[in-house]
Amino acid sequence: MKTDVIASIMTKNVICVSPKQKLLDVKHIYEKKNFHHHIPVTENDKLVGMISLADFMYGVNGAGPADDNEIYTKKAVEDIMMPHPKYVGPNETIDDIAEKLTKGRYRALPVVEDNKMIGIVTTADVIRYYLNKHK
Repeated sequence: MKTDVIASIMTKNVICVSPKQKLLDVKHIYEKKNFHHHIPVTENDKLVGMISLADFMYGVNGAGPADDNEIYTKKAVEDIMMPHPKYVGPNETIDDIAEKLTKGRYRALPVVEDNKMIGIVTTADVIRYYLNKHK
C-alpha cells in the first residue's frame, strides 16, 4: 500500500537561522514554548546545516540562563552547527520517511527541493499522520 508524500504533512513555515547569527538568537528560539527539535541553518534559502538542542547545550556549556553571557553574543551558529545534514525530498513517501527517522535516530529531517529548504518533517508529524489514518 502506497502512502501519502511528505509534502502533505511537513511544516512549511520553518524557523531557520543563518550561519552568522549569534547563539543568543538560537537561545531565544529554544526558550519559546514547545520548541524542542532541530533548527535548520540556511543561507539564501539553501540548507547548509542543522542545530540540535544537544549541539546548542554543548556549545553554551557553562553560560547559564542570562542573556548577557558573552558565549551567547560571541559564538555564531556556524561554530556549533552540523554541516551537510541529511534531508529528504517532498515527494518521498511517509512510510520511507518513517523508516529513515527510525533507522537514522533522527527526530526531524529538513525537506529540500531544487536545493531550496521548503519545510521540515518531524517524528510527531509522522505519528500524527498514522494516528489519523487509523481512526
